[in-house]
Amino acid sequence: MTFDKGRALVIGIANYAAVEDLPAAVLNDALDTAEILKSPKYCGYPEANVTVLTDEAATLENIRRALADLAAAATTDDTVAIFFSGHGVRIGKDAAATSALVPYDCNLTDVTGTTLGEAELSSAITAIKAPRVIFVIDACHAAGTVTLKSGIGEHTEEVIDNGFDEKSLEQLARGAGRVVFASSRAAETSLVLRHERNSVFTTAMLTGLKGAATAASDGAIRVFDLFNHVSETVRQSVQGQQHPVFKASDLEENFPVALMHGGTKSISPSVAQRRRDLEQIMPDLFPLGPTDQDIWLRAGGDVSRLKLNGNGRAQWFAAIRLISLGGGGDISRESLIGAALDEFPAHRELKELL
Repeated sequence: MTFDKGRALVIGIANYAAVEDLPAAVLNDALDTAEILKSPKYCGYPEANVTVLTDEAATLENIRRALADLAAAATTDDTVAIFFSGHGVRIGKDAAATSALVPYDCNLTDVTGTTLGEAELSSAITAIKAPRVIFVIDACHAAGTVTLKSGIGEHTEEVIDNGFDEKSLEQLARGAGRVVFASSRAAETSLVLRHERNSVFTTAMLTGLKGAATAASDGAIRVFDLFNHVSETVRQSVQGQQHPVFKASDLEENFPVALMHGGTKSISPSVAQRRRDLEQIMPDLFPLGPTDQDIWLRAGGDVSRLKLNGNGRAQWFAAIRLISLGGGGDISRESLIGAALDEFPAHRELKELL
């Protein structure tokens, strides 16, 4: 009863050699994510397929080697999950700024040369042959509820800021089947509430991986459903102080990322849902996105509120999520389905969603 085509690399760093430490929850996030992924009661990844690097093991050399090993091992049948929890930095100013993940052995006198920059990281992800890759990045941390720990950039002439920006996330998501989840927007921090074992973001992700994010009927936890659960749970937990980010530029399916509660059987990532949801149906009918044939406008939506990034399927996912958050203008799921039925009146799956 395993998700036998699943592979994962989990990295968590709270106790740095030279950079100021992060809350213990940052390390717990990585350890608990790895255990849930490997658990036959939950996600069902084979234990041998999950690599974990924490604190002093998460050096720049070891992270590079682990990414290279993942690229060498992953096949075109696999699904790959990469999780990073630790410091992230933005190096440089304005349009020239780039983002980087901070390994355990970062040298504060040479931050650029001793971090994993977005260009190198993007190349490492591109080298992974698996057609389904999800990269979860939690690198804008807060210590406690409001105080952001610093310490990076104080000993260098480089212009350094904390966090990981949206432009860099978009670069990491380039390519077919590549998805990026980020714990928060660049201007926000990833909150760790006092006395909690895990960060707000990872708490939501862990409950999703344990089964709360399941919308399919095939025993799988799928990527859109997982993000919807995480985003809504985080929003409710901290009352709009933190907004997880989803990035994908060429995503054609709501692919499985794990089994639900170990599943009732071993499944292939290509298994289709028995009942498709709106996020899957609309891209088939309007493949260019919410502006295709003015469907969003005809359903009462405000096109100016849409973020039209990526391909049509990614745009639809973001647009339908906007409806669930109460945005988009005078539009609802029901009005969108109704507008689509005006053009496809015999569409059985759409009718079942009303």
